[in-house]
Amino acid sequence: MEHVSWFDLFVDHHLLHGAEGHPGIGHILMACVALVFLTIFAVLARMGLARRQDGRIPESKLSVANVAEIAVGGLENLCEDMIGHGGKKYLWLLGSIFLYIFTSNLLGVLPGFLPPTDNVNTNLPIAICVFLAYNFYGLKEGGVGYLKHFMGPVLFLAPLMIVIEVISHLVRPASLTIRLYGNIFGDHLVLGIFSDMVPLVVPVIFLALGIFVSFIQAFVFTLLSMVYVALATAHHEDH
Repeated sequence: MEHVSWFDLFVDHHLLHGAEGHPGIGHILMACVALVFLTIFAVLARMGLARRQDGRIPESKLSVANVAEIAVGGLENLCEDMIGHGGKKYLWLLGSIFLYIFTSNLLGVLPGFLPPTDNVNTNLPIAICVFLAYNFYGLKEGGVGYLKHFMGPVLFLAPLMIVIEVISHLVRPASLTIRLYGNIFGDHLVLGIFSDMVPLVVPVIFLALGIFVSFIQAFVFTLLSMVYVALATAHHEDH
């Protein structure tokens, strides 16, 4: 099933969607759209906060600044709950990942847009960033102790444990990538099929489901990333 976006109006169809085994650039353009949306959201939130006389008192009506505060506060609490005391210092990375993935997923339910997260080439770099980040923080906070846990509790089993641990860590980026790709691709495909079959009323149900799936998949990706950071830094905090 071929999906159409607004970019089809001014970008060559084959260049956008790919042809003859070559990937298109549609997911790159949509990723840029998600970045633009997030930038506008951040600017509006910052302007809303700057207008307040007392930053501790929220506005009485729903605003972009209030939504931003709720999102950041919820993510900060989640970091503290999953990683432990001091977990909010990882908010800059994990919060950004959640907001970017959630925004990208939501593009799939907007008419004329495609979700960049239904492409492996979008998801894999994010998963690799998570992989590099939690290993970096593990080495930074645990030093040699972080590397020792790859050897397991018994020395003579170290060669086997190292192989098992390395494989398990390398599988994590692939797992994050494929899980997000499969769910968003499937959700967008189902929405497109039912929208074509029954263009009135019925798609509303799947739009609501699409918004729910968009949130859940962003949440699961971020939650697993927090778990990886927690596991990597726990060895340091235990001492």
